[in-house]
Amino acid sequence: MQDLAVHDVFQRLVEQLTASSGELDLRTALAEAAASLDLPSFAYLLASPKLACATSLISTYPCPWTTHYLRSAYEKLDPVIVLARSRQDPFSWHADGGDLGWSARQQELMEEARQFGIHCGFTIPIHDHRGHFAALTFASDETRPLFLRTIERYERVLQLIAIFFHIHARQFLTDTGVVDGVALSRREVECLKWAARGKSAWDIGHILGISQRTAAFHLDNAKKKLGVRTITQAAVRLAISRPSKFSRE
Repeated sequence: MQDLAVHDVFQRLVEQLTASSGELDLRTALAEAAASLDLPSFAYLLASPKLACATSLISTYPCPWTTHYLRSAYEKLDPVIVLARSRQDPFSWHADGGDLGWSARQQELMEEARQFGIHCGFTIPIHDHRGHFAALTFASDETRPLFLRTIERYERVLQLIAIFFHIHARQFLTDTGVVDGVALSRREVECLKWAARGKSAWDIGHILGISQRTAAFHLDNAKKKLGVRTITQAAVRLAISRPSKFSRE
């Protein structure tokens, strides 16, 4: 790909991120940019500085794997994330670990990842001034020469992409909502918004890259917190509250 074409890819990504209104838009924008650069898949992980808050993940990895990953709190064990936490510079890795000194449990985790087509990758650590840690990984199902050449040639561009994506993703992923004095999590708010658009728990799970059961769990939590009997009532309560941070949507 010519440098001019790469510039166009980056410019379009920035425009899409600026106009985005949620996780789905963010995922779509980065997926399009990654595909344009011949990068098969990506995963953006944002770890909250507050231990009680859940880790957020936006990716094109298979949904069964991401659901299992988050449910198992693998971000605490994942050798790629552990390494990213301790360094500033991007790095390449392979699921076999090479001479990286991974523990037996970490090797088992990476073997699980390989079963879902995640064999090698390029990870960009992000440590921002707000105390957030994030990592953006571009991955492939095998060590393809094209993938390795793309990473080598566009490493600086990929770092810029990671920074811009993080700035916009952080805006949505760290938001929480207060409805009539009741605090809802960011995921609860997002699930309610999709429910207000007529989406089922199955639809919401597909859109957000989570399982139907997880989507239903967040909807039920929001309903209980707001003291209503139905998801529709909870969605209406959210809509009429009109918190300022949601006005852009």
